[in-house]
Amino acid sequence: MPKGEFHLHLEGSLPYSLLREIDPVTYAELPPFWHRDYRFPSFADFDRELLAMAGLWFTSPERYHRAAKAIFDDAREQGVRYLETSIASGCLEFGGLDLFEVTAAVKSAAPEGLTVRLFMGIHHSGYSEGYAPALEEGLNCPHLDGFDIHGNEPDPLGDWAADFYRRAREAGKFTKCHAGEFMGPEFIDRAVNELGVTRIEHGVRAVESEGTMILLADRNVTLDVCPVSNIKLQVVPSFAGHPLRRLIDGGIRCTINRDDPLIFGSTLEEEYHLVQEEMGLSDGEILDLVRNGFDIALVDGEEKKKYRKELDDFILRHGL
Repeated sequence: MPKGEFHLHLEGSLPYSLLREIDPVTYAELPPFWHRDYRFPSFADFDRELLAMAGLWFTSPERYHRAAKAIFDDAREQGVRYLETSIASGCLEFGGLDLFEVTAAVKSAAPEGLTVRLFMGIHHSGYSEGYAPALEEGLNCPHLDGFDIHGNEPDPLGDWAADFYRRAREAGKFTKCHAGEFMGPEFIDRAVNELGVTRIEHGVRAVESEGTMILLADRNVTLDVCPVSNIKLQVVPSFAGHPLRRLIDGGIRCTINRDDPLIFGSTLEEEYHLVQEEMGLSDGEILDLVRNGFDIALVDGEEKKKYRKELDDFILRHGL
């Protein structure tokens, strides 16, 4: 099925085969957290595992390119036509890597038939004295399409964010924010009202507040939901208890995504199957989720028409 993907961390999507290339002994077996019933005790445990693996590989623009090429080729094979992915500012800062070189390396890895939009993910404390100059340079980076605030959600978010996001949009960059995962609706409200975003990564805890649900629907905010991630990080207790349907029924536009497949072990196709099989969404509702993605894609009208036509042809061909 032709589709888009909108919430995918590049470092968190590192193919396991590249880890085996570095250390074939340690990474001979697939990790236990790929098992369907695995649950991370905390975000800190998840973050530690992710950084330990990603830090081994992402040490140069060339390695970013190799990983991105494998990730993008795999996405294309899964039917993805449009992809939004992010690189972590913390990884570039820690590795002493040049933002312009890395973003150029990643963008050049996109295969024919896949449109890639590249974001810079910034932790809540990422606009530091040492790295702020690089982020300011990012406002004029031609290979960077936008910014995303991510990381440990309960960490205090400094006053830098609202001003930086305003200036980013003035510079033609798109802005989005992780919220409503490990913090409740109040942080979603802040992301929308103070940061001015219309895209929330996760956002599933919006169901805890009727006011937040109304805010998201009225402002036409899209939630880029990651079901397997939500389960394995214990944001929600089970697929049956996942609030995706309540969000949809509340008139909130949602998309389906993988988040960090290096950690969660899911393909995009599996995410869709689980949404249908475990949450009971119909074929029509699944197709609506795909259409939502094409509607918000950061491309011109003609490219959106191309995506929609390919989806319509798929529906006709399969009698859906």
